[in-house]
Amino acid sequence: MEKKPSKSGIPLHWQIAIALVLAVVTGLFLPEKLGGIEPFAVFAFLGKLFLQSLQMLVVPLIVSAVISAIAKLGGEHALGRLGLKTLIYYTATTMMAVLIGLSVSNIFQPGKVSPEVSEAMISVAKTSSTEVAEKIGERGASDIWGILQRMIPTNIFDAASKNSEMLALIFFSILFVFFITRLPETRRDGMVTWWENIYEVMVLIADFVIRFTPYGVFALVASTISQTGAGAFVPLLKFFFVVILALGLHMFVALPLVLLAFGISPARHFRMMAPALLTAFSTASSAATLPLTMGCLEKGGVPRRICGFTIPLGATVNMDGTALYECAVVLFVAQIYGVHLGIAEQLMVVVLALLTSIGVAGIPAASMVAIVVILGAVGLPVEAIGIVLAVDRVLDMCRTTVNVFGDSTAAVVIAKTEA
Repeated sequence: MEKKPSKSGIPLHWQIAIALVLAVVTGLFLPEKLGGIEPFAVFAFLGKLFLQSLQMLVVPLIVSAVISAIAKLGGEHALGRLGLKTLIYYTATTMMAVLIGLSVSNIFQPGKVSPEVSEAMISVAKTSSTEVAEKIGERGASDIWGILQRMIPTNIFDAASKNSEMLALIFFSILFVFFITRLPETRRDGMVTWWENIYEVMVLIADFVIRFTPYGVFALVASTISQTGAGAFVPLLKFFFVVILALGLHMFVALPLVLLAFGISPARHFRMMAPALLTAFSTASSAATLPLTMGCLEKGGVPRRICGFTIPLGATVNMDGTALYECAVVLFVAQIYGVHLGIAEQLMVVVLALLTSIGVAGIPAASMVAIVVILGAVGLPVEAIGIVLAVDRVLDMCRTTVNVFGDSTAAVVIAKTEA
């Protein structure tokens, strides 16, 4: 997430931190009625508006981002060895991150709480656990074929109007951009430029919406705390540490093993990348860290031609930490609702986490938009994202650090294979 200062000069992450503190105090101590007005009903309404604003961005943002990002591999890079290696590496490591997130979430099950706490927390979404269970239904492994079938939409515009059909929309976007790269150069460049312009407009709109994040966080968290009390923070803390554990396993175990497999010293790589990693953690922005990431790699001996290709592309399409977090949030929400996600649903979560981590990468609060997509796809209420907002900021900093480290490992591994 990119850190944007407000007109008052207070960075966005401090605004969110202040909003969280105020929300907790308000939720615990504000009376339910003030002069005939129910303030928490107002907060719930404002929180709903914020979530709807995020949902409004989903379709145009993902389509334009997927098309413009993949189009960067067009032309001279489309059939190039470097482009192929980069895509294979990014896909493989993101899949590793997703599987780690799913495994840790399934093992520790941070959302397993008492029925009282569960019902209080899901009141954020105004949808009962019974309704969600009925919506998801009894699905088995045979539904995997249904997921594959739904990847090809019968009506692309109908798919665009349904969060549950977002996988089909992403598939069409990939197919569309593949054939854009097959157009004659003059027309191809025009199409790519047009989609990049759409993407830039969506970035501006997303930035505008995210400026209201402190107010949305305040409204959602205050409304939640008023109904759950301090007890809601117990499962949230467990969720927080489960995500930290999963991110740590990926960054300090999985990726170092990849480096060792290619004969690269993980300790040396960590030392080389320390300035970029600290900057990523403090800013929670892969894009803001990009120049420093490239500088660290070049000083470490990675050729500029490889840095210049893999790192900017990685800042757009390689989001290991984000994909891992998306999976953890969806499973946490499902556990809060007492709903078991079977093989079919978890496969859908894996695929969507892989694709949406590409589709909204580099956007402020990118994971919130992606999580909205995945929650809707597996039948969970998108409003349930409000449950995790209280711990999202610190986790954003952590997963951004993992994202940047993943980009840097790609650069050194690919440079090693090109040597």
